[in-house]
Amino acid sequence: MERANDSTFSGFILLGFSNRLQLETALFVVILIIYFLSFLGNVTIIIVSLMDLRLHIPMYFFLSNLSFMDLCLTTCTVPQTLANFKEKDKTITYGGCVTQLFIALGLGEAECVLLSVMAYDRYAAVCCPLHYMVIIHPQLCFQLTVTSWLIGFGSSIVQTALTMTLPFCGKNQVDHLFCEVPVMLKLACTNTSINEAEVFAVSVFFLVVPLSLILVSYGHITRAVLKIKSAQGRRKAFGTCGSHLMVVIIFFGTLIFMYLQPPSSYSQDVNKSIALFYTLVTPLLNPLIYTLRNKDFKGALRKLVRRTTDLTECRACRPEPLRTRRLPSD
Repeated sequence: MERANDSTFSGFILLGFSNRLQLETALFVVILIIYFLSFLGNVTIIIVSLMDLRLHIPMYFFLSNLSFMDLCLTTCTVPQTLANFKEKDKTITYGGCVTQLFIALGLGEAECVLLSVMAYDRYAAVCCPLHYMVIIHPQLCFQLTVTSWLIGFGSSIVQTALTMTLPFCGKNQVDHLFCEVPVMLKLACTNTSINEAEVFAVSVFFLVVPLSLILVSYGHITRAVLKIKSAQGRRKAFGTCGSHLMVVIIFFGTLIFMYLQPPSSYSQDVNKSIALFYTLVTPLLNPLIYTLRNKDFKGALRKLVRRTTDLTECRACRPEPLRTRRLPSD
């Protein structure tokens, strides 16, 4: 029985939309633009949050980590997809597939945990404003963030090992855009019922449980906001929390559709479109939703741009050092 990691195995072929060349050409342009905007937006969030001292608060600490996760997730999957759209050779090595699967899975699961942490942060800010800095102190922020990373990548190690040690019997055509657990299980030439049960259990843990905690948190937030007498205060609270909830619904909705639906209930093209959505569109929406409606962040960004512009102009207009004129000799 030939396994995928035998010496005769050259790698996997990521089919993508190879049967629709015109679609791949159009998607290449669209994905490249979205990837550039997503990269620029998430890098901006990280830099501005680090540079402006007023943003050194739990909300922006979590947001910077979320942006870094999204940045890594898109960089892990999108360049390979773009290369496959332009090249005839759509092969990815076995090691490259393992690496892509491990990183993408770890980042996705870590983000699920982090989004639930951010919901708890918003709950503490809205429902317990007087004790907020005591509840969400810097040490707890660091511990919760590290826990998100550790849980995500700890689970990814186990799932990647269980998936990539399956016998593939020479099957190497992956009908997807990148290496992902449900798609890789279809290539296995053995009974995968145990793996499928493990994927389902892990999906419930990382999708249903965090989403339930988030919805409970926002139920308390909604009840607290409705008690605010000021209409402007209610609007501001709903604006801040509504943006977070929108990201949550989009991110968890697409992942639940991908991992908790029976594979036969949707076509493989829909599968690929959903995968593109949560690996590309959601990371673009994060900087847009979190920053365009946030006055503090926009003010910090304008301040940073103004400071950078002034520094550039100052250097450009710096007077040249005086030169000593030599008197003509007699």
